[in-house]
Amino acid sequence: MTEPTEQAPLAGIRVLDLSRVLAGPWCTQILGDFGADVLKIEAPGRGDDTRAWGPPWLDGESAYYLSCNRNKRSLAVDLADPQGAALVRRLAAKADILVENFKLGGLARYGLDWPALRAVNPRLVYCSITGFGQTGPYAARPGYDFVVQAMGGLMSITGEADGPPLKVGVAMADLSTGLNATIAIMMALRHAERTSEGQHIDISLLDTQIAMLANQALSYLVGGVAPMRMGNAHPTVVPYRLFETSDGAIVVAVGNDGQFRTLCRVLGADDLAVDERFATNGARVVNRAPLEARLQEIFSDWNSVRLSEALIAAGVPAGPVNDIGQILEDPFVKARGAIHAFARDGGAVPSVAFPAKLSATPATMRAAPPRLGENGSDGLNDWLGEGG
Repeated sequence: MTEPTEQAPLAGIRVLDLSRVLAGPWCTQILGDFGADVLKIEAPGRGDDTRAWGPPWLDGESAYYLSCNRNKRSLAVDLADPQGAALVRRLAAKADILVENFKLGGLARYGLDWPALRAVNPRLVYCSITGFGQTGPYAARPGYDFVVQAMGGLMSITGEADGPPLKVGVAMADLSTGLNATIAIMMALRHAERTSEGQHIDISLLDTQIAMLANQALSYLVGGVAPMRMGNAHPTVVPYRLFETSDGAIVVAVGNDGQFRTLCRVLGADDLAVDERFATNGARVVNRAPLEARLQEIFSDWNSVRLSEALIAAGVPAGPVNDIGQILEDPFVKARGAIHAFARDGGAVPSVAFPAKLSATPATMRAAPPRLGENGSDGLNDWLGEGG
């Protein structure tokens, strides 16, 4: 594994990763991208659950596992073996950060819970990721993204108005929890650096999903009416949806009245811009049905590419509805460096890069996701000294 540069913001920070699946590994992958030394502890023989979540496979590893485990080292340890648990305690004494997503109380039986490890490392930032938190009525329940999307209200606002509730196409509760865990860890690490005091971070998928409801949550809290599914339409901005063209579909996202007037001009429908029913966004929301019906009639006469180009040239936010292959082959991806390929065993392991471009301390792509247990000796030597 290539060592991070001294300029990497987390160079010298040690992360003990006891997490599996997505939310925890997503968090620790970000920490690794910025230079942290991430040691992933996995069960011997099977490792992270997602190693088996295929096809597709690349050299025996699932694409799912490869998506969230770069810039880490893997150490296979049986926590149920007292010697294995003792080894992890020794590693925790050297760690700056520990991330785990065991069920409530699951690590206490091994002496690896927060109170036990704080006793051996008072500076430790210990992050527990669960479905429903360390307290509250659902704390003991197991939690997966799909369950939380359902319970957390996201599915109730996803899908067509006359269709069933739908989950989002990627595990947004997991991913947003991973991001928020990373933010919380950075806050706690800053505190530990100033005070030498570690702390316990309790973050759950359901807490995070509720927070990620954002404007939809406030719409209920302010208006008292639960938002419902609206397909591709926006609850409080019009027109902001998908429209069918003569040969496909495009998305138009009109965010203000000026953009609406420009849209009308491009479409040759200036009468809509001066109609008092549509002149302001508030009026357009109230009169959504007749406006969108008229726009759909006009859009049906346009070619998708020609209309997209005309709207974009005029400054109206618009774009095609790409599939994943189309966007990953788009010139944007190459220009922005969104895809990286790790060389390994004469082949390549693809990875989607961290999206933010930091001018002084960028994310680095140092190592492909590790095979199960492949870094045992070097990880132990680096953390505990020669011979472990």
